[in-house]
Amino acid sequence: MDGDNMAPLAVKGVAAIQKALLTMPLSPGVYRMIGEKGEVLYVGKARMLKRRVVSYTHVGKLPERLRRMVSETVTMEIVTTHTEAEALLLEANYIKRMKPRFNILLRDDKSYPWIMLTDGDAFPQVTKHRGKPARGASYWGPFASAWAVNQTLNLIQRVFLLRSCSDAVFTARTRPCLLYQIKRCSAPCVGRIDQADYAHLVEQARAFLSGQRTGIHEELVHEMEQAAASLEFERAATIRDRIRGFAAMQDSSVINPASLDEADIVAIAQAAGHSCIQVFFVRGGRNNGNRAFFPAHARDETPADILGAFLAQFYDDKPPPAQILLNGPIAEHALMADALAIKRGRKVEILTPQRGEKRAVVDHAETNAREALERRLAESTAQARLLDGMADLFGLDGAPKRIEIYDNSHIMGANAYGVMVVAGPEGFDRRSYRKFSIRGPVTPGDDFAMMRQVLERRFSRALRERQEGQNAADWPDIVLIDGGAGQYSAVRAVLDDLGVNDVTLVAIAKGPDRDAGREWFHMADRPPFQLPPRDPVLYYLQRLRDEAHRFAITTHRAGRSKALVRSELDDIPGVGAARKRALLNQFGSARGVRQAGLAELEATPGINRETARVVYGHFHPGWTGD
Repeated sequence: MDGDNMAPLAVKGVAAIQKALLTMPLSPGVYRMIGEKGEVLYVGKARMLKRRVVSYTHVGKLPERLRRMVSETVTMEIVTTHTEAEALLLEANYIKRMKPRFNILLRDDKSYPWIMLTDGDAFPQVTKHRGKPARGASYWGPFASAWAVNQTLNLIQRVFLLRSCSDAVFTARTRPCLLYQIKRCSAPCVGRIDQADYAHLVEQARAFLSGQRTGIHEELVHEMEQAAASLEFERAATIRDRIRGFAAMQDSSVINPASLDEADIVAIAQAAGHSCIQVFFVRGGRNNGNRAFFPAHARDETPADILGAFLAQFYDDKPPPAQILLNGPIAEHALMADALAIKRGRKVEILTPQRGEKRAVVDHAETNAREALERRLAESTAQARLLDGMADLFGLDGAPKRIEIYDNSHIMGANAYGVMVVAGPEGFDRRSYRKFSIRGPVTPGDDFAMMRQVLERRFSRALRERQEGQNAADWPDIVLIDGGAGQYSAVRAVLDDLGVNDVTLVAIAKGPDRDAGREWFHMADRPPFQLPPRDPVLYYLQRLRDEAHRFAITTHRAGRSKALVRSELDDIPGVGAARKRALLNQFGSARGVRQAGLAELEATPGINRETARVVYGHFHPGWTGD
């Protein structure tokens, strides 16, 4: 141990690490540095845990970032694994879940859309899917965005005429829908195609999505010629349109090199201590779109380390492709390939092409990464200026890191919701948005009571988490509310009752005739004031308020729509979604069910005698069951 070079603050941290070393094995595994409040500071992996962790006791040889980490460490936790590759996968999983601030972090809170084709149906459905894969379906993807998957779905419907409607809509159809009229579906719902011919379309779609395109075009041409020879000109015209759609599918990719079938192209660009990683998805020989990522890391991290950490975290929740093309080397190349092969169940090649078509593709991705980073830095600079201006305007100690904006929406007290919108140095943080369904009756027009309830629920929970050492970063620097002096007083009273006195509260009231640009600002110990109409900070504050208003309106509308489609059947004990669907399919509406006799209910497919008696009794309260 470098005792002479040890920073005084690191002494306790080194002691905690030395204590953990007493019982630490030499086997592969993952270690976690734990802080005073129980938060995870750092997650690392090692081929031999004890040899790796002992390096943290030599504080004088560590970079400044790791010295700070050691100084904050109070204990350590380890998990052993069979191999170092397994340790790498576990490390990536922990980092994504725990978000330790001393690690390189992939900021990726979005799920990726896939194309799903159901397997067990007589007439399989093709549709977009997000989230965990379900049994009884095949999947192709991922796609970089909803736009990319929707574009491919539209072309698949045009070429292969597969249904996209849900099972409930499919079984309820009595005549073809608009998609059949515009030649985007073969209308199996009403028997316009038999099961064998539809199965042939499904097999063609599967082959295309899997990259087995050879023969599909020729098969379609042969079918068209046969139809024309048989004087089935309408069918021939339909096949002709499918051929045109197939040609569009072949030509619609920006990056679609013939040498790539299943690959991700990953390129990093760096500037001013920041990084952007651009990923292009190629599946079945087709470009599925691209997405830019901006990982959080220290300024002294190397591109090789950043790329390596990115790959491990990026493929934590998705299968890796057969090939990964990079624009530069990564740390622990062979180990990464082994770990990703475990995830995929087959070999994964990680390549850094130097010439040819693959290099051109990587260069294109790198150009996209560089341009995206330049845009991001320009936006960040402008955002930093706005936050500094906001700090000067409201007397904050520094630029706010977390701004919370609150609003509510209802119609005469019905379907009342409050919302919280969050913004900061990176712009709007949509994953931190929250909805609050207002509990209990609300007096029409009593926005004060609604806002009090929202703030009580939000800060009561935040205080509990703060006391337990959780989610410290979720504590706001400033709270903005839409309203005037009365709204300000109501919210200020809530915060005072809860003992929240370290959050700046500002109320934004629209000017005369609700004229945007003439807002009044209300704060403690300061008379109401206005800003010059062309002040950039004023525009920014209006954007924050308008985003909260937009989110409140859309939340209220969603809640109201849900309430409008609620059926009387939802109140019947024992009648779930399946039985409700069976009743509606039989009788057409809740009114039809209400007017049905007991014998008719008992004869309904999917409804047993006991359920029929419960349903009948619900609509006939005086009935005794005799």
